[in-house]
Amino acid sequence: MAAAGAEARRGEGWRAAPLTVPRSPGKLPRPGKRGRDPQARQSATRRDAASCPADTSGPTGAPWASPVPRPLTLLEARPARSPQFPPAPRFRRARPSRPAARSAACRSAEIPRAPWTPWPSPRCPLGPGPLRAWSPPCGGIRAAAAAPAWCVPCLVSLDTLQELCRKEKLTCKSIGITKRNLNNYEVEYLCDYKVVKDMEYYLVKWKGWPDSTNTWEPLQNLKCPLLLQQFSNDKHNYLSQVKKGKAISLKDNNKALKPAIAEYIVKKAKQRIALQRWQDELNRRKNHKGMIFVENTVDLEGPPSDFYYINEYKPAPGISLVNEATFGCSCTDCFFEKCCPAEAGVLLAYNKNQQIKIPPGTPIYECNSRCQCGPDCPNRIVQKGTQYSLCIFRTSNGCGWGVKTLVKIKRMSFVMEYVGEVITSEEAERRGQLYDNKGITYLFDLDYESDEFTVDAARYGNVSHFVNHSCDPNLQVFNVFIDNLDTRLPRIALFSTRTINAGEELTFDYQMKGSGDISSDSVDHSPAKKRVRTVCKCGAVTCRGYLN
Repeated sequence: MAAAGAEARRGEGWRAAPLTVPRSPGKLPRPGKRGRDPQARQSATRRDAASCPADTSGPTGAPWASPVPRPLTLLEARPARSPQFPPAPRFRRARPSRPAARSAACRSAEIPRAPWTPWPSPRCPLGPGPLRAWSPPCGGIRAAAAAPAWCVPCLVSLDTLQELCRKEKLTCKSIGITKRNLNNYEVEYLCDYKVVKDMEYYLVKWKGWPDSTNTWEPLQNLKCPLLLQQFSNDKHNYLSQVKKGKAISLKDNNKALKPAIAEYIVKKAKQRIALQRWQDELNRRKNHKGMIFVENTVDLEGPPSDFYYINEYKPAPGISLVNEATFGCSCTDCFFEKCCPAEAGVLLAYNKNQQIKIPPGTPIYECNSRCQCGPDCPNRIVQKGTQYSLCIFRTSNGCGWGVKTLVKIKRMSFVMEYVGEVITSEEAERRGQLYDNKGITYLFDLDYESDEFTVDAARYGNVSHFVNHSCDPNLQVFNVFIDNLDTRLPRIALFSTRTINAGEELTFDYQMKGSGDISSDSVDHSPAKKRVRTVCKCGAVTCRGYLN
């Protein structure tokens, strides 16, 4: 990363002072030669410098240059060793096993270097610790002393940083590159295939190494059956798509893959890696028991670029969410005693099997943080989060991403909560016009008692962001109140309306209100209402034809 910073600084107008190599005393100009030709003097100086080149390699502990330019972010000037910024993880240049011998003249021409000083920088979002840039390795750069501190933000993936380290022969414990594994080779994916003299070879992409280090390896040396199977499956999937569903195989006399096939296999391998990283990120951010899986066997679409996983409402600027209850129950058994629902004038929402028993439109009041009952209270269901393992998958009917369950879900059971950014209704109207033009729908009105706020899950949300619409859904919407008892800001919970088998897609009606009714927008076919309507692709018998 420091190498990237050095290269980026060169692209941003940094110029190093010329390296003046001291010449031997025998070649110094004599005082009497003041009338010497300037051009001759310049030529002599160049010849002397070329006869004994200066050692321009950086000192041990920091890189000198990098082939990847990086953007620079100007921060306010701070002391190089301010106590606000702990020492950064040091990049160390691997020492060669046999250092090249240098002549005495070359050693005398070495330029003294300034000590390496870390610059303050923000914490790397991908690594376990702060990654920092280092000051230029040449003491002749005068601008570095007068200019404010520069920071190279860490905006690349962990694998990219590892590739840069290995290419520059650097070690950094913070990103997992040590002296022991600096030269380790692990197969990341297979790129191509060929046959040479009746021997099969695969082009191997090594994990943590740049593409320039890819090598052809014989099949007998590869101990990665899963990657070989994925390579074969991707090849046949591409061929079946080209032949319009007719699966074919390569003939035995074909000695190499066509470039289009190899390109597709590489894209599929990179997509698989990106989806796995996204899956790991989702599971790190979630706070519920159920696991989240991601799969795409339909196309080459990768993770969404502008989606951020959250576990609860995110209020927009100017909106305050009071998530602290003012009172709670003192029950020893909330199932039989007068609990929070009774205080609110409604029935307890669940039975002994943790299934909802109230009709749609009835609010759910769960025990809150001030209640004296424990976490095993039968009136604490939604607040525990999703208990089922779900899978975000790519649909084959043109509906984009969808969500399916990996386990059987009983009827009337809590499945997930719909969360997103809480915005005003006025802002929702503005965003709604933009979403209609794009053919997407993520707005959910909080209209239990009033119509002041709306939940927008377009950019911030959880698994429910990917749940598709259906005019015959298997999920039902309920309003829930736990710590926040403001009736204008209920939480939105999705319960199963019937038994949902493993592998079945989860859907709910986008026009369904928390009261259980259907929004009037879904049945308003007035020509005077000028808005872009999104065609429904649910395929249900009772399909209304449009989402809005």
